[in-house]
Order: sequence, then structure tokens, then C-alpha cells
Amino acid sequence: MTVTSPEVEFDKLDRIAEDQAAAYQSAEPFPHIVIDDFANPELLDRVANEVEASLTEQWVSMNDEYQRKFANANMRQMGPNTRAIINFMNSQELLGFLERLTGIQGLVADWQLAGGGMHALRDGGFLNVHADFNYHGHLKLDRRINLLLYLNKGWKAEWGGQLELWDQTMSTCRHSITPEFNRCVIFNTTDRSFHGNPNPVKTPDGRPRLSLAFYYYSNGRPSDELSAAHFTVFRKARTQESRREQIARLARRLLPPIVFEALDRSRNP
Repeated sequence: MTVTSPEVEFDKLDRIAEDQAAAYQSAEPFPHIVIDDFANPELLDRVANEVEASLTEQWVSMNDEYQRKFANANMRQMGPNTRAIINFMNSQELLGFLERLTGIQGLVADWQLAGGGMHALRDGGFLNVHADFNYHGHLKLDRRINLLLYLNKGWKAEWGGQLELWDQTMSTCRHSITPEFNRCVIFNTTDRSFHGNPNPVKTPDGRPRLSLAFYYYSNGRPSDELSAAHFTVFRKARTQESRREQIARLARRLLPPIVFEALDRSRNP
């Protein structure tokens, strides 16, 4: 007999972890997977209605040259179905699934939903390509995994808002993922996992692009992923760089760090 939770089929998670772990860990441009029909669709339909209904002035607005989006991580402002799926995403079952899929052991969920929770892009909304913040200052843990769950029924590619995964050189978008209802995207978070939604949202009926975002952490990370703690780092595609930015990038690659930093300080006192 198949054991089913109100949120996700455990047997389905077991099969995905067993069958897709190797493909996940070797995926390009960085480890990732796209899973359709991830959650209980009836529950997720109620979640989508709650999230859209809660989209008010209480949400945090981020509006600058890098992004135009709304977010809310306050569980007191979420409906009961939304809280239920968030609690599941922080559960023993989900963490075990992620560890088996990604090969990363000792994963910790973030009860604060720092940077996560409910996200929305309204008409004209976008999020430029970036590498995420890499360290949770309160939990004192390294950010390792992103999980995005989309809530958009009937979403069409021409409406924009695709999740793009870019290579390390920012020369090629390797994958463009339409944010369709009940589609889950999981990927490793490092300083080189460049991703974003740079294609602005434009829907014929003004509906927002909605998603839930969850981030998972560990105590430490591999030595080849180590870097100083930083906030979100936005990047430009090679074709978007100015001549000066292209020269600076080349200089950073060719010159010893001490020389490059001295030259950079002289240009930007």
C-alpha cells in the first residue's frame, strides 16, 4: 500500500532520489533537476489561491535596477494550506529526500525562510541573473540548495518569467524553465550557480507569477566552494557588458590579485 502525505507522495520522492541522483549531481551548468507534478495538486491549488489573495502592501517590495519583485516570509500572513506545505518542505522526509538526491549530507531547513517564502512578479517584474547569498548570518550555516515550487496554472512561455540557468562564464543560458503550476526546480547553490528571471513578466490579464522558495543549509561546504560571506551577486551576460567591464574582467583573470586590486582602487578611489 502506498503511503501518501497530504502534501507529497513519499514513494514518488523515493523513486526520484534513487533514479535521478546521478543525473542531478552531473547536470550542467550546475547540479539541478526539474520535477513536474511535485505536490498534491488540490492542496497546491488552494495554496496558489491563498498566496495570490495575500499579495498586498504587507509584502516586501524590491524595486531597483536588478529586480522588480515582491516577497513575504511572514508565516502569520499565510493561509493554512500555505503553512502546511512550508512545514512539509522543512520536514524530516523532505530533508532526507534532498540529501539522497543531491549527495549533500547534514542539510538543515531554514525556519526563518530568509530570502524565501512567497514570491511574486507582477507585470514588468523580473530578477536579473545572479549568484545567491552564501551564508545565513543567524543560523551560521552555508547555503547549499534552492528549491522553487511554482503556482501558475496555464502559464505560457510568451508571458516571460522563465527561470534561466547560465554557465559560469555568463556567455550562455543553458536552460530556460517555464514556471508552470506544480513544477519544482531544485539546484545547488554556489558562487557559480548563476540563475534568474531576467525576462520581464507580461500577462494578458495581469495575473502575477507566483512561487514558493526554500533554501537549505549545512555546517561547512567543500573547499572548492569556499568564499567569504556575501549577499546576492548580480551578473551580466557577456553581450551586456560594456567595453570597460570586458577589460576589467580580462584583467581580473590575467593579473595577480594584488595588482588588479591596486588598479581597481586607483580607478575607483
